[in-house]
Amino acid sequence: MSGALRQLAREALGAIPGDCADWLRALGGPVAIRVPGRDRTRTRAVTTLLHGNEPSGARALHAWLRRGALPAVDALLVVANVEAALAAPGFAHRMLPGHRDLNRCFAGPFDDPDGALARQILDAIADAAPEALVDLHNNTGHNPPYAVGLAPAPAVLRVAALFADRFVENRLPLGALMEALAPPCATIEVGRSGDPAADAVALSGLERFLERDDVLHSVGEPLVQVLSMSMRAELRPGVTLAVAARPAEGADFTLHADLDQHNFERVEPGTALGWCRDAACPLVLRDDRGADRSGDYFAVEAGRLRARRPLVPIMITTDPKIAAADCLFYVVEER
Repeated sequence: MSGALRQLAREALGAIPGDCADWLRALGGPVAIRVPGRDRTRTRAVTTLLHGNEPSGARALHAWLRRGALPAVDALLVVANVEAALAAPGFAHRMLPGHRDLNRCFAGPFDDPDGALARQILDAIADAAPEALVDLHNNTGHNPPYAVGLAPAPAVLRVAALFADRFVENRLPLGALMEALAPPCATIEVGRSGDPAADAVALSGLERFLERDDVLHSVGEPLVQVLSMSMRAELRPGVTLAVAARPAEGADFTLHADLDQHNFERVEPGTALGWCRDAACPLVLRDDRGADRSGDYFAVEAGRLRARRPLVPIMITTDPKIAAADCLFYVVEER
């Protein structure tokens, strides 16, 4: 992680290059950009690029700043893991080798470069005291846009509804940014990395969030489906993963290549999720108390991993590296 978080006023940016990657190179590292708004008594905050392989938020901020729009209130715009985003071939690395996942660093420890940057981001947000914050992300699998937050409070749902019509209540401690913040905040998953539709969701939602006079109050309730994220599926230690349309040679577990098409869909009992090399379940399914529920939800039958009871997966990744470093998917329940 190169350098400390620099704080800049928008006018200090100078001429903004037309290409987002060129703009990030000009920034040179993590920055917090302050933009004055019509109402100087309030602030809203946006964070993005906590993961270097999730470009939609950075592209949205880049396009919005180039447009020279005047926000309704002061804006704090944090662009975090610039170095990972720029590493060849570009927007390909969640974090650099040897570094921690930045969006798992906000509960500490803060005594290494990644933790130090997380601490600086928290300090910048605390200093700005925003009335609301959105943290823009992409998925690596096929997902519709959705928001994630700690509780479905009305103000949070109204912020979420600027971007998506689904809200997932997170009950799993991960060390993510939203877990460390007091203001109404939401993580926004705008869609798959590299999908122009995800870039469009990020930009249109960002414009609404920054340019509307009031985003926390409205007439009536926002129309948002609320789900609760109750479990997290991880690979068991030592299990090797492949993603393919048939069993992959040398892999302990081969995930169906199209399983991410079932994100936010009910998976019925008996549905095959992939192929196993031996009879042991390759997954750990941890609930919000840390207990392993994999025996309740999965069974290995004749070399296939099948669902034992209904479940609704989200954020299924088809990237074996991300699955090994973080998780394979989450399970949600409708509220």
